[in-house]
Amino acid sequence: MEEMTLVKYQVANRVATITLNRPEKRNALNAEMVTQLKQAFTQAEEDENAKVIVLDAAGDSFCAGADLAYLQQLQNNTFEENLADSNHLKELFLQIYQHPKVVIAKIQGHAIAGGCGLATVCDFSFTVPEAKFGYTEVRIGFIPAIVKVFLLRKIGEGKAKSLLLTGELIPAELAESMGLVNTVVEAIDLDMEVANFAQMLVQKNSGQSMAFTKQMIAAVQSMDVEEGLSYAAEMNAKARASEDCQKGIAAFLNKEKIVW
Repeated sequence: MEEMTLVKYQVANRVATITLNRPEKRNALNAEMVTQLKQAFTQAEEDENAKVIVLDAAGDSFCAGADLAYLQQLQNNTFEENLADSNHLKELFLQIYQHPKVVIAKIQGHAIAGGCGLATVCDFSFTVPEAKFGYTEVRIGFIPAIVKVFLLRKIGEGKAKSLLLTGELIPAELAESMGLVNTVVEAIDLDMEVANFAQMLVQKNSGQSMAFTKQMIAAVQSMDVEEGLSYAAEMNAKARASEDCQKGIAAFLNKEKIVW
């Protein structure tokens, strides 16, 4: 496993923090950074000391999207090389979206294009009022291709079109009202709000149950009603046999506090 320099990984109080660490480039994404992010999320999945993940960033920007110098370099690639690079980013977004552990984005600055995509695939997102959000790809002759698969699921076609086709940046309050982010909080309170929310998940919820629930949310939307209900019934039965369910029910019946 290569040493990570563009991404930092640390764990405290059962929360893994993955930090975008390229502040001099506004945390812009290139192939190496995507590789290190995938590595960090794999590490978090395997880390028994981490129950919840926070994705944050160093510097003033959360993420400015794709590194433009890197995009210019890619113009010399063959179609096959560009497809491989696109799949590289697709795999990262899918990894976060399907990650068995809850992922919280802590957004301290602008999240633009691919950076907004990173926020989109997280389960929860907290942002400061000053941050701006948007998918500016159409303004440079590019397309917001991969993220739209997730954005349509998250906020619906009408709102997604207004963002993807205009390329306009929107303020945090509007992003919250559209469902793009969950909570707007003053910068001075951002660290504490995210830490408290992460600890609520860590201390009150079953890790197995959150993983099952995330898995089902991702899978059931592509099924018809009957298929979805059959899948739900199977998962219901599977959950009943899980260690956490047995532990939780026993504690409830014995009037004991559940320690997760």
